[in-house]
Amino acid sequence: MAQASANLNVMIKTARRAARGLLRDFGEVENLQVSAKGPGDFVSRADMRAEQTIRADLTEARPNYGWLAEESEPVAGPDPTRRWIVDPLDGTTNFLHGIPHWAISIALEHKGEIVAAVIYDPAKDEMFVAEKGSGAYLNDRRIRVSGRREMIGMIFGTGIPFGGSPLLPLTLKDLARLTPRTAGIRRLGVASLDLAYVAAGRLDGYWERNIHAWDIAAGLLIVREAGGFVEAIGEGDNPLESGEVIASNPEVFETFAGIIRAT
Repeated sequence: MAQASANLNVMIKTARRAARGLLRDFGEVENLQVSAKGPGDFVSRADMRAEQTIRADLTEARPNYGWLAEESEPVAGPDPTRRWIVDPLDGTTNFLHGIPHWAISIALEHKGEIVAAVIYDPAKDEMFVAEKGSGAYLNDRRIRVSGRREMIGMIFGTGIPFGGSPLLPLTLKDLARLTPRTAGIRRLGVASLDLAYVAAGRLDGYWERNIHAWDIAAGLLIVREAGGFVEAIGEGDNPLESGEVIASNPEVFETFAGIIRAT
């Protein structure tokens, strides 16, 4: 982008530094210490080291900001209006299986609204960024959501619950209603990149339930700045608070949201 703010420059620099450690760990993934947080939900030393790096860099740059991240307790900073929302390694299961599809997600929230966002895919060296009112970019190239109008030609992304989740039957109903009307559904395993791919027009839409704020905070802004629509599945709810999100290009949003909301 033409001119990034000081905050966004800090976020980009931090993501790249954390990525160097993650790429080293990815190259030796069989040696990582891993523990399970729940069925299909893992944390590794790679996650922890990446979060430590990101937190140290962001705290040094902006010591007054608050903190919300996957692998640590939230912190209210001296400035109550601003906080970082971070997922140091989104797609841990992919990472641990040697699948090169995972990301670092960093968002800056100001007065309850995301104002700057970075999603970095180190394996592909793809940096998605956005600032409120300044558009969305991939490696300095402006991106826009797709312009497709017919659902039968569209591809959608989602997450499919694992480990006997009570949400599995609901997701299967979503798939049964949506799949016959599309060109396909993708389950890529990285919520932040699903949203980034909607912003870049690679996916035409994305939805998911039971998702954490750190998984989607950066992606919400990037999709909006790329011209897309983003809402909670529950109409009127805040995606960051409800843990449910639906996003797509404007052409199909009403139809797509209607299908997913018809529970």
